[in-house]
Amino acid sequence: MCGFVCCVNLKENLNSKKDVLISMNETLKKRGPDECGYYISDHALLGHRRLVVIDPDGGKQPMTFNYNGNKYVIAYNGQIYNTKELKENLKQNNILLEGYCDTEVLLKSYILYKEEVVHKLNGIFAFAIWDENNQSLFLARDHFGVKPLFYTIFNNTLVFASEVKALLKYPGIEPILDEQGISELFGIGPAHTNGITAFKNIYELKPANYMVYNKSGIHIKRYWKLKSKPHEDSFEQTCDKVQYLLEDAIKSQLASDVPLCTFLSGGLDSSIITLYAADHCKDNNLPTLDTYSVDYIDNDKNFQKTDFQPNSDNYYINLMQAKLNTNHHTVMLDTPELAKALEDAMIARDFPGMADVDSSLLLFCKNVKPEATVTLTGECADEIFGGYPWFFREDALNSGTFPWSIAINERQTLLRPEISKKINLKEYIDYRYNESLDNVEILDTDSKETAEKRKISHLTLNWFMQTLLDRSDRMGMYNGFEIRVPFCDYRLAEYVWNIPWEIKALNGREKGLLRYIMKDKLPDEIVDRKKSPYPKTWNPTYLKAVKQMLSKIMEDKNAPINNLLNRDYIMQILETEGKAFTRPWFGQLMTGPQLMAYLCQVNMWLEKYQPKIEI
Repeated sequence: MCGFVCCVNLKENLNSKKDVLISMNETLKKRGPDECGYYISDHALLGHRRLVVIDPDGGKQPMTFNYNGNKYVIAYNGQIYNTKELKENLKQNNILLEGYCDTEVLLKSYILYKEEVVHKLNGIFAFAIWDENNQSLFLARDHFGVKPLFYTIFNNTLVFASEVKALLKYPGIEPILDEQGISELFGIGPAHTNGITAFKNIYELKPANYMVYNKSGIHIKRYWKLKSKPHEDSFEQTCDKVQYLLEDAIKSQLASDVPLCTFLSGGLDSSIITLYAADHCKDNNLPTLDTYSVDYIDNDKNFQKTDFQPNSDNYYINLMQAKLNTNHHTVMLDTPELAKALEDAMIARDFPGMADVDSSLLLFCKNVKPEATVTLTGECADEIFGGYPWFFREDALNSGTFPWSIAINERQTLLRPEISKKINLKEYIDYRYNESLDNVEILDTDSKETAEKRKISHLTLNWFMQTLLDRSDRMGMYNGFEIRVPFCDYRLAEYVWNIPWEIKALNGREKGLLRYIMKDKLPDEIVDRKKSPYPKTWNPTYLKAVKQMLSKIMEDKNAPINNLLNRDYIMQILETEGKAFTRPWFGQLMTGPQLMAYLCQVNMWLEKYQPKIEI
């Protein structure tokens, strides 16, 4: 896991931009704290920051390989899980390997397959390969966009990087916030529309897309998507196939030359990951698996049961630790550090995010990093298998909008009145919502319920899951810490996509099929446990802390947040401790304290990035 920056100009010499490249690359030091490297040529500059996970000596980047008189250079961020298979293919084609890292395997696989290489890969990746002789660049991003890749074009130079902050170091590239950007931030945020950012003319390469840049211009192509087709397997065959794909995904992601662990919350998803990981350690005579969970000081005293968070984690964590005999560690976070880390979490994302849902994960990773560098988590199981409340609640299914973000009127009111007159958030949200639904392929053979759930699954996979994947990558990599997500294996997602809803939600339960498959492998309490989201703090001192932070911001009438948002409404939110905003800002957890924390992040972002506002 790493970060990289590149600049390509096919008409002008870039040698004078070396210092710019170094400055851009330095912004990614947290993503790759172990090594840095550069490739400099007349028309292409590549910089890389490395987090060492596999083959410390043989995986240095940018990596160059000369083949048949041509020079190829790669800068890469990710992990290829089917490296063994690719190595065999290279061997059969008489292409030898000098080391055992996946970077070399990826580069040489590209040389063998060219653009078709994306169809050979199973992993999480964003990479750039420069073909020196042909003056051509190839960029690609993994199936679900676990690894980021942003780009822009400035003065005929294609500039791209793992994070937006690196692009902004290139002279002349400015952060500009226009109507679309404001609509993204306050209508869609903290989610975002695939392919764009809140900044004008700064884009992301969409998941499952690749780009070729050569003398004929930029060519972008989608290489993969979920395809709807009839599910013809029997129930027994379905169970066997899901179990095989899941186990294979988990075990293939356990490769590491540095300490590896799992995050264990005691929920179904993390318990499945930990079960297979612990068994793998035992079967291969590896050290006992380390597991980690996060909690908050005084949470046990202040926990409040809700429909969305019905129980706390500790009992279930202890149950799984006892069953698997892992080395378990609990990271305890306190209110002051949770609030203080809001700014770091914003910087990690380059945009306002999920408030303390972000900052807590950032601190969690920071605390685990001294003892491990890689973790596996249960992220994405709810999206793949149908685990969220909105898959079942009629009010959410009939909302006519993104069911995790239904506070549209409140979002509109939050805009400064002069801006609110120019920007209609509902129109923008409706456009993105309907645009997304137009891409759902419904089969004539689908039952009414399966067709309905295909739509909500498509929205969840392409919007909500993307937000959580962004969160995992940015909060982890800000600490030089790699988070892997086995449930996001594209083969598993492909198969489960076409399983009829009546089977997927077996016995009327969220993730019913997954529960059934695991019923003889996990304790009944874990299998039957109702979904509980990522733990948040219930300590009332957190509300007090973010209220004080926001109050201090609002005491300054020149605070930049006043240039965008409705000061009077924010004061109402403060006075009512968030109750003036009657629905969660996003998802299930971003209620009163989290909304105030988000508003603090907005002001921090405006101060830090100082975007030029064009409306």
